Amino acid sequence: MLIAVGLIVFGIVLGIADWKGRGTRDEYSLTLRDVLVIGFAQVLALFPGTSRAGITMTAALFVGLSRDAAARFSFLLSVPIIAAATLLSTRDLVGRGAETEWGILLFGFVVSAASTYAMVHLFLSFIRRIGMQPFVIYRVALGVVLLAMFW
Repeated sequence: MLIAVGLIVFGIVLGIADWKGRGTRDEYSLTLRDVLVIGFAQVLALFPGTSRAGITMTAALFVGLSRDAAARFSFLLSVPIIAAATLLSTRDLVGRGAETEWGILLFGFVVSAASTYAMVHLFLSFIRRIGMQPFVIYRVALGVVLLAMFW
């Protein structure tokens, strides 16, 4: 039930941000206040049904960023935590002393990085043309379906 409510509520908030809060600013014009608002918005991702990327894009739209600037900044916010998790996992592998196929891991890392870069590029192109509304519809519809299933 909480996931369904989170999907619906934060889907509607994303819709409002896209309709009313969208601006023309880029990520280079962010002030300290803007960065803190977007950064603290990530805490809302602890609520079930809320995505970290979605809530940071929503906050970025509310502080006046354009759609693609909001998405770029949101994706940039994930880089430090992904890098830290990668380093910790690598440290654990080395610490275990188990035989590890480093070449295969490196290949997987490169393929993952390249596909992520490509998908971010496609996503930015998509939201420039169409906006966030497909995601709003998806979130609200999925939330309604979940409510219907579990109510």
